[in-house]
Amino acid sequence: MAIPSVDLAEFLSGEEKRKNSFVQSLGKAYEEVGFVAVKNHGVPDELIADLYRYVQEFFSLPLDKKKHYEIAGLAGQRGYTSFGKEHAKGSDAPDLKEFFQYGQTPRDNYKEEEYPPNVNVNEITPFNKTFTDAYRAFEKSGTALLQAIALYLNLEEHYFDDYVYNGNSILRAIHYPPITHEPKSAIRAEQHEDINLITLLVGASADGLQILTKQNEWVGVTSLPDQIVVNVGDMLQRFTNNKLCSTTHRVVNPTRELWHTSRFSIPFFLHPKSSMSLRCLDTCINDAHPKVYDDATAGEYLDERLREIGLKK
Repeated sequence: MAIPSVDLAEFLSGEEKRKNSFVQSLGKAYEEVGFVAVKNHGVPDELIADLYRYVQEFFSLPLDKKKHYEIAGLAGQRGYTSFGKEHAKGSDAPDLKEFFQYGQTPRDNYKEEEYPPNVNVNEITPFNKTFTDAYRAFEKSGTALLQAIALYLNLEEHYFDDYVYNGNSILRAIHYPPITHEPKSAIRAEQHEDINLITLLVGASADGLQILTKQNEWVGVTSLPDQIVVNVGDMLQRFTNNKLCSTTHRVVNPTRELWHTSRFSIPFFLHPKSSMSLRCLDTCINDAHPKVYDDATAGEYLDERLREIGLKK
C-alpha cells in the first residue's frame, strides 16, 4: 500500500504557504489513514545504518549475556526484554520477539519525575552513544511533526513542545528471530495500536508490517528509501476524541522460504511527560462527536496499558 507521503522540509521552509500545505496534508493523512511516510525527516542515514548494525550485534549475543541486561522491576521500559514476554492488548498469545528499550536522559536538572537510568551494553562500545544520538534525532523530528499537528488542531504551534521535552519517549529495538518450526499463527506481533502520541519507524530489515484499513482489510506497508513511517498513537487519539485515529497494525510471518531470516525493527515511541492531560480537546467534541474518553494523564494511561500488555503486574 502506498501510504501518503509528506516532506518535512516543506514545514521547516519558513514559507507560510508551503508550511500550511504540509499541515493540511499531514492532518488529512492522519484522519483518513493514520500512517504517513515522511521525507527529509532529519535523521542522518549514517546514524540509521549504525543503529541497525549495533542492534544486530546486540541480538546476536548469547542469551545469557543478553539476559544480563534484563532488569527486574522496570516493566521492560529500559534494557532487554526476552522472547515472548509481551502480548497485544486483548490477546494471551505472546508476540514472537525480543527487544531492547532506551529512554530519556533528562536535561536541565529535570525534577518532575525520576526516570530509570538507561542500561549500558558493555560488549558493544558504540552502542549507547549511537542510541543517545538516534534518540535525540527522532525526538527533534517528532517535535516538528507535533507542531504541525498542533496547527491542524487549531492549537498554538508549540503546544506540545514542553510536554515532549524531557518527556517519557522510548527508542525500541525489536528482533523477530528466525522461525524454526511450524508456527501456531501467521502473526509475529498481534494486531495492536501504539500507546503514545506518535510513533516514528525508520526502515525495517524485512517486510511484514500491515495496517488495517477503514475498509477492514489488511494491507502491507513499506516505506521508500530515505523515508520514515509515522503513525498516530492512542494518546493522540484520546486527546482528539477520535478526530485523529490510532491505526491498528500488526507484523506477519514471512513466506516459508524466508523463515530462516531475522526481522529487525526500530520504532521511536514519542511520549509526553506523565503529567500531560489527555482530556479530549473541547474543539473535538460536539453533538455529532460526543466525548468518548474519561479524563486521564499520560502517566495514568501508560500505566494502564503496560498492565494490559503484560509488561507490568
